[in-house]
Amino acid sequence: MTTPPTPATPSAVADYLAQNPKLFDRGLREGQKCQLHVFEVSSGSDTVIAEFDDMLFEAPNWGADGSTLYLNGHGGIWEFPLDSPNEPRRVDYAGLPFLNNDHVLDPGGGAMFMSAMDGHVYHGTLDGSSTRRVTEEDIWHFLHAISPDGKTLGLVRIDGWGGPSRLALIAAEGGPVTVVDTGSGHADGPDWSPDGDWIYFNTERWAAKPGHAQLARVPSDKPTADKVERLISTDTVDWFPHIAPNGRLAVYLQYPVGTVGHPADHDVELVAVETTDWSIPLARVPLYGGQGTINVNSWSPDSTRFAFVSYPVARRPL
Repeated sequence: MTTPPTPATPSAVADYLAQNPKLFDRGLREGQKCQLHVFEVSSGSDTVIAEFDDMLFEAPNWGADGSTLYLNGHGGIWEFPLDSPNEPRRVDYAGLPFLNNDHVLDPGGGAMFMSAMDGHVYHGTLDGSSTRRVTEEDIWHFLHAISPDGKTLGLVRIDGWGGPSRLALIAAEGGPVTVVDTGSGHADGPDWSPDGDWIYFNTERWAAKPGHAQLARVPSDKPTADKVERLISTDTVDWFPHIAPNGRLAVYLQYPVGTVGHPADHDVELVAVETTDWSIPLARVPLYGGQGTINVNSWSPDSTRFAFVSYPVARRPL
């Protein structure tokens, strides 16, 4: 998510953004770079496949063809061919509002769902030829997941900025939004298991103080507070559990103790695990980043790799 001005409704922010188009256009600081990585599970190592010093990209999705990544940047969606990742192409979505880093690919192929800074979720074909709005209510919606059958979207819904973020579901074709009771505290980052049986997410329901997000899951057929399972207990602040297509592997973003939210420009780690035991890391990937690094599922279709973004700087702020 990207934090809008307060106090504001989505429609108010949309009006403000029309007059201030660069408000949410997060950019690189002096001496900072945007690096796109691919992590290989078998070798436990990552490779920088593209680097930019003039533009900031966020949140990779891996295309169904296995040879393309999709990221957002400057309010749009960009296509990165893996054979020429330093030459991304912007998808021409005419008329869409400024897009943020919450987007997922339609498993049916050829399209994606995107969150915009007017608070709504949109559907668009990957060639940019067709778009439609999915959500209707003037409430913040931040998209994170789509069910394996492509019928349901997993959202974060915020009714009034500053209030708690709640997990919510909506049909991919649109309609009413159903809020999921996951207990007290903020919830974020939903992602389905490949078999469709579970919704994974991060939550503060066990937090002794605000910000202590932990990883959890809830059955997709009975997503109620009493069915929530904690995946791991840590002192760190853990976000965005993403499950590989084979269902056996996962990766999540780990912030230092005491972090509130999922801010940018922090020393963080990506932690890869087997889904049978989240307490034993298969790999840890330290990097400078956070917001934009891995907000959405970025596993390759064959579950052998995942993509992420780092934002190293030549000189850290004092």
